[in-house]
Amino acid sequence: MPAEGRRPLSAQDVAALTGGRLVGPGHVTVARVAPLERAGAGDLAFLASRSYLPYFERAQAAVVLCRPEFADLPQGPPTRIVVADPHAALLDVLPILYPEPAWVPGVDATAVIGRGSTWTDPVAIGPHVVLGENVRLGKNVRIDAGCVLGDGVIVGNDVHLYPQVTCYTGTVIGDRVMIHSGTRLGADGFGYLPGKSGALPRKIPQVGRCVIGDDVEIGANTTVDRGSVDDTTVGRGTKIDNLVMVAHNVQIGERCIIAAMVGIAGSTRVGDDVFLAGQVGLADHINVGSRVRITVQSGVIGDIEDGATVTGYPARNHRDFLRAQAALYRLAPLVNELEALARPEGDSDR
Repeated sequence: MPAEGRRPLSAQDVAALTGGRLVGPGHVTVARVAPLERAGAGDLAFLASRSYLPYFERAQAAVVLCRPEFADLPQGPPTRIVVADPHAALLDVLPILYPEPAWVPGVDATAVIGRGSTWTDPVAIGPHVVLGENVRLGKNVRIDAGCVLGDGVIVGNDVHLYPQVTCYTGTVIGDRVMIHSGTRLGADGFGYLPGKSGALPRKIPQVGRCVIGDDVEIGANTTVDRGSVDDTTVGRGTKIDNLVMVAHNVQIGERCIIAAMVGIAGSTRVGDDVFLAGQVGLADHINVGSRVRITVQSGVIGDIEDGATVTGYPARNHRDFLRAQAALYRLAPLVNELEALARPEGDSDR
């Protein structure tokens, strides 16, 4: 955002916003946020981990958000705001330093509006947007350039669709949802009956809906298929990263965090408060319990109970996986010792 869009804050302002304790001069002002290693005059930085202490000691930041154990360090910037969690405190400051740009209501002249489509003002419908017939938009909806909404799509209040989002017929979007560029909602799931001896596979009609709950955010170039006969659903407050694939009939619970390049196969159930790290793959027709953690690149081929943390392929208890890996790495020296014992006397490695 341009500098003129920011409102500078004093250290006292930052302390008041975050509920933190001010250490050092309170009149110092900040207008930007920057990492410790690059922060300079007018910048707010944060220190949440000891691993960044070398950067802190040399930092030129005007103000630093820091945890209590770093409040009295002799080196580093003198003006500090002491908070329990610098990352969380930053969320109180960012909207002030980087306010959302104002949007202008209206319907662009190039937009194509289908018969029977309605909305509640104010809305912003951008260039070359296409709304099919009987689309329903709530209040404060923003639809950016090139979006396509099929017949009968329903969009709640305070929704933002970034450029080139496509919502097929049968898509329902709740309130306060953010869908990033290139996302495809409600496309047909991958359903076919194999043909007999040389016959072509037969496509299974996909007649379910794609239902996105309130307060969901979906990253760029993600796809969420419609259901085949059931609905595909994403629960309230779930956040989905870029390049994620959600297949037909999948049901994702509330407040889940799903990182990039995750693939969830058809008819799988994911509970509430689940974390799926990058490149996790879930097989079809399995049940993942609530509060489950699945670490990066794991492959899940069976049900997972509530509260478990799993790793690897096939995914298993995280501690068991680490023990198995440690044992595997100890095998090589053992093999070397066995080979040495079996080697005829006088032989040596070449």
